[in-house]
Amino acid sequence: MAYSQNGDFERLVEQITDVIVARLNGGAGEDGACGCGSACFNRCPERMQRVLDAGAARIGVILGDAATARDWAAMVDHTLLKAEASEADITRLCEEAAKYHFASVCVNPSWVKTSACVLRGSGVPVCTVVGFPLGATLPDVKAYETRRAIFDGAREIDMVINIGALKSGDDCAVEYDIRAVVEAAHEAGVLVKTIIETALLTDDEKVRACLAAKRAGADFVKTSTGFAKSGATVADVALMRRTVGPDLGVKAAGGVKGIEDARAMVEAGATRIGASVGVKIAQEAAGVKTTQAAAAY
Repeated sequence: MAYSQNGDFERLVEQITDVIVARLNGGAGEDGACGCGSACFNRCPERMQRVLDAGAARIGVILGDAATARDWAAMVDHTLLKAEASEADITRLCEEAAKYHFASVCVNPSWVKTSACVLRGSGVPVCTVVGFPLGATLPDVKAYETRRAIFDGAREIDMVINIGALKSGDDCAVEYDIRAVVEAAHEAGVLVKTIIETALLTDDEKVRACLAAKRAGADFVKTSTGFAKSGATVADVALMRRTVGPDLGVKAAGGVKGIEDARAMVEAGATRIGASVGVKIAQEAAGVKTTQAAAAY
């Protein structure tokens, strides 16, 4: 479902409210346990916070008339994952993130500690990638990567699924792989975004990947690494949103070139945007012409 109309957004809010009320009343399952294993949803504030962090309450603001440049910036993971990125490049990325108040900076693991130092006190968290960009490392290795990144200062983890296992029909292996990272991250209160690499998948495989991520307890599903043959599409974002429902975030990454692309992704159901052009998006949202935004960036 594309949340492009006020009625659609209201239905989204109603769905989330129904889930919360049901769990507060002990209706989450036959044993009264919530999805994270607590006896009752009101004893599991981190689960509620992850729903809010997924950005559901922000959709209406972004698509309304009162949206500001800061509202848009708060949905963007300001990203630099190029192998040739230097310390000066990373520092500049972090300074831009602090200036525009982006949702996070997303950097390779070797730059997590540097980014955390530059961003200290800014309120902008560090996001990093695990099993990147192929997803072909082992689950225990991904779990170690996750814990090490958290030790260095990461507060969000974008992990690549085992794409080969998914293509082979081994959804159990995919789910186990995701859960290894989720458990390592959640024990420290860190968000997990699951990269399914939509450009390599059929629609059926995209649905299966999203369901595996949901079963494994991930907080977001994410379209792309940005290193495959293509990135996010509106159709893929809409499919992912329909599959995971309102409880998970959906991150559109790869190929978002400006505010119009970002708006299309949000209308399709995205609650986070991964882009290297975060400054351009924020400036366009503030009414700066594209040529001026590009020059400023």
